[in-house]
Amino acid sequence: MLGSNSQYNGKMRVSFDLDEVLFVSPVDHKIEKPLIFPLNYIFQENVRLGTSYLIPELQRQGYEVWVYTTSFRTESYIRTLFWFYGVKFDGIVNGQRHKAEIQSRHSYPMPNKLPNYYRISLHVDDEEVVATYGKTYGFDVFQLNAQDDDWAKKIIERAAEIKQRFKDENEKAID
Repeated sequence: MLGSNSQYNGKMRVSFDLDEVLFVSPVDHKIEKPLIFPLNYIFQENVRLGTSYLIPELQRQGYEVWVYTTSFRTESYIRTLFWFYGVKFDGIVNGQRHKAEIQSRHSYPMPNKLPNYYRISLHVDDEEVVATYGKTYGFDVFQLNAQDDDWAKKIIERAAEIKQRFKDENEKAID
């Protein structure tokens, strides 16, 4: 199932949920250095430590990196907040876009996230239900919820495994 509005350039796409994945509580997680005044009053979210390394590193390795969230934060809000951390996303799907492009086309309830509609190969999320949707609807999910100092390394490794699997599948299809 591919989205008609998604542009595809052949790069593998990795997406991240925001709440409890990239935006975390400093009580439970290590965070990036908070923004300075007055930005910290406009952007009150705390960004998971390692985000400002991981996203550009994935892009350097040839992946597109997206946000896929059920939140209704605007695309400009998300882009601006992460710009202050040196992060630029290749695409953003928020609750409004998901509702307009996926849910509105169906009379029955669809999953709250459907990454493969946007040709996303790996989605990083904290919710067990999204991992279950992945099994049902055929997309890969890396479930991340607790503090993990090696989370960036694990996601890079998982993305590489999926990329290799796609490469192997394509080579078998050609043979």
